[in-house]
Amino acid sequence: MDAYTILIAEDDTSIRSVLRMLLESNGFAVIEASDGQEALDKVLEHMPDLVLLDVMMPRLDGHEVCHRIRASFTTRHIPIVMLTARAEPKDKLQGLQGGANDYVTKPYHNEELLLRVRNTLDWSRQQRAASPLTGLPGNHSINDEIRRRLATGTSLALLQVDIDHFKAFNDYYGYARGDQAIQLLARILTEAVARHGGPEGFVGHIGGDDFVVLTSPVCAEALGEEILDWFKSATQDLYDRADRDRGFVEVLSRRHVLERVPLMSLTIALVSTDRVPVTHLAELIDIAQELKAHGKGIPGSVLVGERRRRGDQDAPAERDVA
Repeated sequence: MDAYTILIAEDDTSIRSVLRMLLESNGFAVIEASDGQEALDKVLEHMPDLVLLDVMMPRLDGHEVCHRIRASFTTRHIPIVMLTARAEPKDKLQGLQGGANDYVTKPYHNEELLLRVRNTLDWSRQQRAASPLTGLPGNHSINDEIRRRLATGTSLALLQVDIDHFKAFNDYYGYARGDQAIQLLARILTEAVARHGGPEGFVGHIGGDDFVVLTSPVCAEALGEEILDWFKSATQDLYDRADRDRGFVEVLSRRHVLERVPLMSLTIALVSTDRVPVTHLAELIDIAQELKAHGKGIPGSVLVGERRRRGDQDAPAERDVA
């Protein structure tokens, strides 16, 4: 396993040097930043496994850096351990409420600091370990994120994304190309959400070819339609030219009969809590599953919601949820 990379954001050169020696001697790779703005730049450039973040720094203080890391979909998963000389409970609470995972006061004991770093890294790995193929948060993190948002009472939109005819593609071309298809969809989702999903954007990998996107209801439908169009265009390159030209692959059915299976498409179930009031995770998932089952019966790529759907050949149509 590659060494964990830790970003030290500390304006005191001597403290930064001591921390580097301590971490490197214990097997960690180290990146340094001497102020808050540089820390943010290094986070985006290197995507470290953990940030050791001093509170008092020039340009941007540690609390603001922490806030900005947590506000971005691409960086919010990175664990943060705050470093400060302020030992008052109110100071610690400010850091923890701002999104820090842990808090270490100066002067610190080397053994304690290393233990807190390792414990935080272990926690982070467990949160993300459910999906080694895509690196996206797995079921546990997805459920926690949905519960957290429902608890705030703010409207949210959930898009449950599923690849149609993926099993046939996987059987026909093999697991390596099947993994490419899943990774391609993961990239499409993360990039589309990063561009258009706003700070509320979140992408999780349920498993296999199933994904979840969380965003604001305002941009959810447009985001879903972009994902459909992007996937349809991008997946063409995953097929051999002959299969792509004829629009299907031939695979053996369970009865050992050759069947023509269409090229992969997407079904996206969209649930917006501003349309259907939802207060519990199970209720939200039940609605999404019902919508997805309905969408699976529509040929081609489709975005199906509580009131209307958009398919490759279908005009938007009203649909009520029971």
